[in-house]
Amino acid sequence: MSLNAPLLPNARATYRVRAGDVSKVLCHRQRNGSYIEQLHERGEKFSDSESITIAGAEHLNPNEVPNRKRKAPGLSAPLSNGDSGSLTPQDSAQFSREPSLGITYSSDASGPTRQAPEVYNGFLQKREGKIIAKKSKDPNVTKIVNATKLPTPEMREAASTAPVSTAERFIREAFLQKLRPVPKVKLENHVDTSTPSLDFTFIREFELRKGVHRAPAEVNLGCQKPCRPNMGQNMGCEYTKLCGCLEYAAVDEGALESKDAEGYSAYLHAKQNGYVIDTTGMPKRFPYRKAKVGEEKVPSTLQAFYLEERHPIYECNSNCNCGPGCKSRVVQKGRKVPLVIFKTPNNRGWGVYCAEDLIRGEFIDTYLGEVITNEEADRREGKTGKDKASYLYSLDKFVGDDDTLTEENCYVVDGQYMGGVTRFLNHSCEPNCRQYTVSYNKHDLRVYDLAFFAYQDIPAGTELTFDYMDKDEEEEEDVLRRREEAGNDPQNEDKKPCNCGARKCRGYLWV
Repeated sequence: MSLNAPLLPNARATYRVRAGDVSKVLCHRQRNGSYIEQLHERGEKFSDSESITIAGAEHLNPNEVPNRKRKAPGLSAPLSNGDSGSLTPQDSAQFSREPSLGITYSSDASGPTRQAPEVYNGFLQKREGKIIAKKSKDPNVTKIVNATKLPTPEMREAASTAPVSTAERFIREAFLQKLRPVPKVKLENHVDTSTPSLDFTFIREFELRKGVHRAPAEVNLGCQKPCRPNMGQNMGCEYTKLCGCLEYAAVDEGALESKDAEGYSAYLHAKQNGYVIDTTGMPKRFPYRKAKVGEEKVPSTLQAFYLEERHPIYECNSNCNCGPGCKSRVVQKGRKVPLVIFKTPNNRGWGVYCAEDLIRGEFIDTYLGEVITNEEADRREGKTGKDKASYLYSLDKFVGDDDTLTEENCYVVDGQYMGGVTRFLNHSCEPNCRQYTVSYNKHDLRVYDLAFFAYQDIPAGTELTFDYMDKDEEEEEDVLRRREEAGNDPQNEDKKPCNCGARKCRGYLWV
């Protein structure tokens, strides 16, 4: 950061800083918990006559901010009491705990001289979405300040003079700065002046926390010969019975019945009686349909069988002999479609839509976050309440496939403070997207991808939704009957109502 720009009397210059440049706290507003920070000093010293206002770092108190919504029911409701049926209910910067990246620096030669706030020997640190106090190790910070006398009148005056519009602008710019490294994503708000929470950090892959481990690298085996890059019109793996990556994939029962009637009979008997089935050598189902020659603009799509049956999807990996162009590599290549995070006009918080048409079976994106143990998930949920459940996703697809993997010890993905764009997807009881298990290591039953695919053709600009309960499609008559029963059940009085507006809405978010 440079402070060398000339300042005219009564002029205000605006600067941008990185979060890493912030070293110490100058003051803490007792009224609503917002705070101001001091920057690392790089050559320049702040004089006593200069005042520093870090407007973007201030937390907006909903009771103090004028109502700027065009239609804003429930603006002042805190997150924990929101009635939205969304993954991000009222999740805006008005309730953020993370400092902004913007500041305004002013030097007013004609105004009264104002002494700069004193620095106390500590700083605030953000960890897992919480603010904790830490003792400063900076040798230059030696003065002990009586915290019971903070904030001082000077601090209160400096903090209270920051215009709301300035703070909102810096908060918006800070979020856009976070969003900038994420490809093909935009932010849109035609409803009010709010911004998604600055507590959220965009990440590119899972963040594995304490007690979480992937399967050892030596068990991540790829398919070998006869699989090779030039098979199937240069689309990679061709023989489903021989591809090692498809060892545990869904059996192609039609092909098995037509080619091996006796084997099919034995397979069917074992399946119907719940026996363990060795499917080695049986024909399997490739997960994707790849565009043929002349259809280059048509994306790969998930086969209808997988869309409906929800079997795990096994993709090839970096150890495979089939090459990077194999048709079994889709999710691992990342999102290709442009997405927009937008403020919904119907009080459902933030949502996501695609800026181009999606076709049924098209891959959208994965759900990312911190991967934590089940015990840690229980601890976090117990501290933050029922709203936390909106961000927790259990990796329990393979529970029962291994005696050591249970509901109690499977890992959980927490996308509240770290994740990707899909963290902003809203719930619907009749969703247009569905989530699927995608694995690149058939021997790792604990860590795998959660991928969203279009469950139907979705026109550009249509909000993308999925079912938080991940239920299969139900008959309307059954849904309406259960919704009425749920409404009459006193145990549901404290449950969050669902505002998805779907014809088959179940009435409550978690029923």
